[in-house]
Amino acid sequence: MSDILTPNFGESITSATVAAWHKNAGDPVAKGDTLVTLETDKVSTDLEADESGVLEILVPEGAEAPIGAVLGRISPLDGSSAAPPSVPLETREKPASGSSSPVTGAPEQKPEKKTSSPDQTTSGKNGKTEKEATPRFIRKPMSPLRRTIAARLVEAQHQAAILTTFNECDMSSVMELRKQFNAAYRERYGTKLGFMSFFIKAVVKALQEVPQVNARIDGTDIVKNLYYDISIAIGTDKGLVVPVLRDCDRKTLPELELELASLAEKARRGNLSMQDLQGGCFTISNGGTYGSLLSTPILNPPQSGILGMHAIQERPVVRDGQIIARPMMYLALSYDHRLVDGKQAVQFLITVKNAVENPVFEL
Repeated sequence: MSDILTPNFGESITSATVAAWHKNAGDPVAKGDTLVTLETDKVSTDLEADESGVLEILVPEGAEAPIGAVLGRISPLDGSSAAPPSVPLETREKPASGSSSPVTGAPEQKPEKKTSSPDQTTSGKNGKTEKEATPRFIRKPMSPLRRTIAARLVEAQHQAAILTTFNECDMSSVMELRKQFNAAYRERYGTKLGFMSFFIKAVVKALQEVPQVNARIDGTDIVKNLYYDISIAIGTDKGLVVPVLRDCDRKTLPELELELASLAEKARRGNLSMQDLQGGCFTISNGGTYGSLLSTPILNPPQSGILGMHAIQERPVVRDGQIIARPMMYLALSYDHRLVDGKQAVQFLITVKNAVENPVFEL
């Protein structure tokens, strides 16, 4: 028999919520099967079976469990067990009203409520019921990850003086490079040549030229970063996560693309660690992957700047007195105006624009 334990997530995390069981109690499981998804206020992660057997669930979905708590057990398929059977959480003696649940110290979880209009049925001929009214809405608690996202967004707008400046970028040169080298690049490195690595390098160049953006306010002090760890916003089914690419000033485009692909896969699987999410000095968010044409991104505290990329769209522009079509992208830089002046913000964004329009990065 093996116990399924709440892992140690590090930092100040003391508990996790059981977001979903992927097997039912009594189901046979094989070693390596995904059993349960846990969520904390920072990360979401899946736990796999360490051995084959029959699943016993002790902590139900929606309940919170402290680090090290036994969420369930895997018993041998023959039903033999060296340990006495445990009592599932939902069958344990319930605490008195107003007290805490036995696992979490938090109020006992209530089932999801469906609320409907007062009239449940309508009457037809001879008073017979024709149909029942459908529910008007469903209420359920926010996940820890969603609560944290909400809190951080509000915190950012309350604590920083956020201002956004805009420009546009001609993507012709980068698109031509991708068209010319993508096949050989994929064959040599095993990954595509994407747009993001160009923008990461452009942001590093801009941070080096305008170091005020690579700083943050801490109380009455200004802390200037001497490193270039770039946070990349990645959307998942469970919410937005922002893992960090380390030492981007020292890495080539292929290294950045490979690391980014690895982080994106970990984000989709819910396997990001606390270390993956900490220490970034600037954020890039690409709303263009969803078709966004223009946005005003919100800062990722305690950082002082975030670059918003957007959809590439052919638009008429003037070149040498001639109106021609070019693949253009709007760029948005949101920054903390307490620390960064408008002149510095504009200089930063123009540096990014020029670096992308005239790429000289090693392929």
